[in-house]
Amino acid sequence: MGWLPAALLAVPLLGALALVAAPGASRPVLRWYGTAVSGVVLLLAAVLVAAFDYGQAARPQFTVDQPWIPGLGLRFHLGVDGISLPLIALTALLTFLCFAYLGWGDGRGPGQLLGAREGDARPRALVFTLLVLEIGMIGTFLALDLLLFFVFFEIVLIPMYFLIAVWGGKGRRGAAIKFILYTLLGSVVMLLGLLLIWAHTGTLDIVALGRAHGAGMSRAVQIVAFAAVGLGLAVKTPMWPLHTWLPDAHTEAPTVGSVLLAGVLLKMGTYGFARIAIPILPEGAVAAAPWLGALAVVGIVYGALACLAQRDLKRMIAYSSVGHMGFVLLGFATLTTVGVNGALFANIAHGLITGLLFFVAGAVKDRYGTADMPSLGGGMLATVPRLGSILTFAAIASLGLPGLAGFWGEMLALLGAFQPGGGLPRGLFLTFMAIGGLGAVLTAAYFLVMLSRVTHGRPARVPLVPAGTGAAGPGPVALDERPVRPEREGGPVLPEREGEPVLPEQEGEPVRVGADAGGAGVRDVRGFELVAWVPLIVLILLFGLWPTLLLSLTTPAVQLLLGGLR
Repeated sequence: MGWLPAALLAVPLLGALALVAAPGASRPVLRWYGTAVSGVVLLLAAVLVAAFDYGQAARPQFTVDQPWIPGLGLRFHLGVDGISLPLIALTALLTFLCFAYLGWGDGRGPGQLLGAREGDARPRALVFTLLVLEIGMIGTFLALDLLLFFVFFEIVLIPMYFLIAVWGGKGRRGAAIKFILYTLLGSVVMLLGLLLIWAHTGTLDIVALGRAHGAGMSRAVQIVAFAAVGLGLAVKTPMWPLHTWLPDAHTEAPTVGSVLLAGVLLKMGTYGFARIAIPILPEGAVAAAPWLGALAVVGIVYGALACLAQRDLKRMIAYSSVGHMGFVLLGFATLTTVGVNGALFANIAHGLITGLLFFVAGAVKDRYGTADMPSLGGGMLATVPRLGSILTFAAIASLGLPGLAGFWGEMLALLGAFQPGGGLPRGLFLTFMAIGGLGAVLTAAYFLVMLSRVTHGRPARVPLVPAGTGAAGPGPVALDERPVRPEREGGPVLPEREGEPVLPEQEGEPVRVGADAGGAGVRDVRGFELVAWVPLIVLILLFGLWPTLLLSLTTPAVQLLLGGLR
C-alpha cells in the first residue's frame, strides 16, 4: 500500500495539469470537475484510514522513500503515522466539502463561484488554485524529509494568496499582501533553523532525527534551532503577537478560502511543532516551553477580548482562532502526553468547528450582503430558523460545551498544564492553567454575546432589495423597521403591519429581503449547504461523544515524540 501517499499527491496534481492542458474540454463539466477530483482524493484518504495499522500508530506506515536530489542526500520520503493521519483525512474532507459547496445543485446559490453567472468569477482558475492548494496541504502532512516538508509548506502560500487577492472582498489586495509577507518572512527564518539542524546532524530525515532526539546538537544549538523553526511555525499557527495577518485574511477571503485557511493551513504550523520542533530538538523545547506557554495564554485571553470588541462576524471568528490555537500551543508547551494529546485533539476539533463556522458566516454574508452583526438586526432563529440553529450549534461547539468536539482538546491542554513534564516549573504552569481557564470563560462570553445579537430577539431592521437585481451583495436598499414574520416554505420573508394582512405579492413582485444571488429573498439553508455542513456536524458530535477515536490514535505517537524528554 506504499502507493497511497503518492496517489494522494498525484491525483490533485494531474487534475490541475489537465485544466491547463485542455481548458476547453473541461469547461462543460467544470462545476463538477473539482468535486470529482477531490472526491477521489477523499476516497484514497478513506482507504488510508481503513488500511492503517492502529496497533503500530507510532511508526510511519505506507512509506515512500526514493532518491530526490542524490548529490545533496535529499530523498522523496513520505509516510503516515498517528499524528498525521487525522490531519490528512481532515484536509481531504474539507477540500471535498468546499468543492461541493461551490458546485452542488444548479450552481447559482449565494457563494457558488463555479456557477455560470454575469461577471465571470474565473471558475477554471478557482478550481486549479484549490487543487494546487490541496497538494501543498496534504504533502506537508505526508513529508518525512525536512526540506520536502519545507517545499510543501511553501507551496500553499501562492494559491492561498491568489484565493484571497482574486476572489476576496473589497480589501482583498491588502489582506493578501499582508498574508504573503508575514508567512514568507516566517518561512525564511524557519529555513535557517532547518539548515542549522542539517549542518549539525548531516541528515534531513525526520524519522532518523526524531529517533536521535537531538543527538549531535548541543543544548545551545538546539535552543537557537528551536527558536528559528518555532518562529516560522508560530507565524502560520498563528501565535500572538504574530497573528495580525489572520483577521484581515479571514475577513476578505471567500468562504472556501476561510474554511481551508482555518481548517487546514493553521494546522500546518502546529503540526510542525509535533513533527519537528519537539522531537528533534528536545532540549530546545524544554528551554522554550515557559515562553511558549506564556505567549499561548496571552493569545487565549487576547483573542477572547478582541472577539468581544468585534462587529464583523467573520472577523470575530478569525480572532477566536487566535484564542483556540493558544490552547493548542499551551498543550505543546506542557511537554506531557496529556497536554500534547490535547493539542492534537484541539487541532482536529478546531478544523471541524471553525470550518463550519466560516461556512455559516459566509452564508450569512451572502444572504444579507454584510457580516456586520448590528446591521443583521438579530432574530435569525425567527427568520431563517435552520441557518440560525446551525450557527448556534457551531458556536456552542466552539465555546467548548461538553459532549461536543471543542471540549476535549482545551480541557486536556489545561490538565497538562496542571502537571507539566520535562522538569518545567509547576507553579508557573499552574498560573498558565488559571489564565487559560479565564480565557475559556471569556470564550463562552463572546460566543453568547454574538448569539444574542444575531440569532435571538426580534429582527430590528429588514433590508429590502429591489426586485430582480440578482446582486450578491448590498445594493440600493430601503430599511424597513417593521417586524418580520418567519419565512414560509417556498416563500419570501414578508414584513407585517399591525392590523393589516400581509400579501404574498405587491404589484406583482414579492418583497425581497437581503441580497442573495438569486434575488428571491432571504432563504433558509439550501441543499448544497447541507451537503457541505452535515458531515462536519456529524463529526463534531462523534468526536465529542467518543474522543477515544482520536486519542487512541495519537497517544502512541505522542509517547514516542516525547521520548527524548525522559
